[in-house]
Amino acid sequence: MTPEVLHALARFLAERGLCAGDLDVRRIGDGHSNLTYLVSDGTHRVVVRRPPPPPTPPGAHDMLREAGFLDALRHTPVPVPTVLATAEAGEVLDVPCYVMSFTEGPVVTTATPAPLDTPALRRRIGEALVDTLADLHAVDWRAAGLGERGRPDGFNARHLRRMSRLVADPDGGPPPHFAAVQSWLAAHVPAESGAAVVHNDYRIGNVILAPDGTVAAVLDWELATIGDPLFDVGYFLASVPAADSPLTPTQAMGTAMLEEGYPTRAQLAARYARRTGRDLTDLSWYTTLALWKLAVLYEYGRRRAVHGEGDPYYADARLVRSFLDAAHRAAGLPVPELAEESR
Repeated sequence: MTPEVLHALARFLAERGLCAGDLDVRRIGDGHSNLTYLVSDGTHRVVVRRPPPPPTPPGAHDMLREAGFLDALRHTPVPVPTVLATAEAGEVLDVPCYVMSFTEGPVVTTATPAPLDTPALRRRIGEALVDTLADLHAVDWRAAGLGERGRPDGFNARHLRRMSRLVADPDGGPPPHFAAVQSWLAAHVPAESGAAVVHNDYRIGNVILAPDGTVAAVLDWELATIGDPLFDVGYFLASVPAADSPLTPTQAMGTAMLEEGYPTRAQLAARYARRTGRDLTDLSWYTTLALWKLAVLYEYGRRRAVHGEGDPYYADARLVRSFLDAAHRAAGLPVPELAEESR
């Protein structure tokens, strides 16, 4: 942050009684989307969330929408940080941002830290992830004030169509390497299993853990909406690595779950079914959709990156290919050979 931005942030926080005096600001998190900063005056700690530097795709990185979901969930069983302040573009930064409470605890990605690194506590973490997701899907979203935050009717087909447009050719068709999975998804769209708050990026790396292995806070609500809760389940399971399968980029950010004690994908799915009573017969469709959607988003990011826009991390076409291969496997489709010129 520039000295001018730091001064504006210090004034903004001081006026709201959140911090006072000189600030220590450091980037936290390892994501490739919105930016998160831990801000401290030596006594108080808060967290500031803002979008990535512009340009950003239309409708993406809506910080005030994210803050709205957090605020709506604050009195539910779902553990979330407390929104302390919001700011429109130009009020503090050149983009909208918000301030939330700091939650103490680890975010687990590639290894489970001590003292949580025992088989018993690892199992508790996996079970707590499922239980928290079940609690989220049980929230009365209308009573929470989220009735205008999504369109659950027709969510599955609409989600598929909207995502496909991000990478469609001028005639509206999919790129050749996306076509088989997209056709399979379109031919097997299930009726919605219900309507619930959907996090849309629920995985181990997006929660903070408590000392007993339960979930202390769920983070990164940028993509949250009202839709089919089984999409969250499919996405969560797609983020869980398996020892006998190649890692996707999302699974690579959660390899701790390969350690002894963590439940398998099948065990996680079975616990969710027991907790919620939902029928998981069509789970493979939701898992395939999640992997295909990630391939779409990474391909969209790749095209921007090769033109010098956005995060250069996405420039590697192998990231897209990894998700597409996993989507083929999830759908039971043969994984196509990669053309030599595309390697």
